[in-house]
Amino acid sequence: MSLLEVRGLRKAYGDKVVLDGIDLDVDRHDVICLIGSSGSGKSTLLRCLNLLEEIQDGTIVLDGEEISDPRVDVRAVRRRVGMVFQAYNLFPHLSVLANCTLAPVRVGGVPKAEAEERAQALLARFGLADKATAHPDQLSGGQQQRAALVRALCTQPDVLLLDEITAALDPELVGEVLEIVRAEAEAGMTMILATHEMGFAREVASRVCFLHEGRILEQGPPEQVLGDPREERTRQFLRRVL
Repeated sequence: MSLLEVRGLRKAYGDKVVLDGIDLDVDRHDVICLIGSSGSGKSTLLRCLNLLEEIQDGTIVLDGEEISDPRVDVRAVRRRVGMVFQAYNLFPHLSVLANCTLAPVRVGGVPKAEAEERAQALLARFGLADKATAHPDQLSGGQQQRAALVRALCTQPDVLLLDEITAALDPELVGEVLEIVRAEAEAGMTMILATHEMGFAREVASRVCFLHEGRILEQGPPEQVLGDPREERTRQFLRRVL
């Protein structure tokens, strides 16, 4: 059984269909890269998987539990499905350490000392040990995004969702954030990421999914989808971005 199974996922805003019958299987330790033009449904798919969006049809099953069931404990699901956003979304009035321990303590019931120990270890691993007491506005964009990654990892999620996490960064900061993601992939973290970084997708992805008009038009190993795509629409997209 796959860790995450998505079947017939449909999401619409009024008459506008954004996701139109998405099927996706994600095994443990997979790194799935979602590529496609703006508006193709990548971010919406991630938000649906984290239950930030209500779906109209289909099912999402995480490790045997249907998390798309309206009766599910949403907070419990979000402890298991971490998400990092393009715009960091750190709480500006809290220190980096407090940002990272808030969910484990308040939602997960982890003792504060244990949560802080885990967060300090992750901050050190990500080169932020000296920023634990700083506030987000005292950090560079790259540091803020690394802090957001630490915050997501502090809940020890089964799956980590990354939504265009380098899109808001200056070019020189992109590499430092991608290096962290690469390290997590090599450590076995299951990840689904929407990205425009094709070279990075080629390096780290176990599978690349090309989305077009709310559907997964093509998916497969990165060398196939990025190097020898079957679909003409995929070829057009890659010609434009590469």
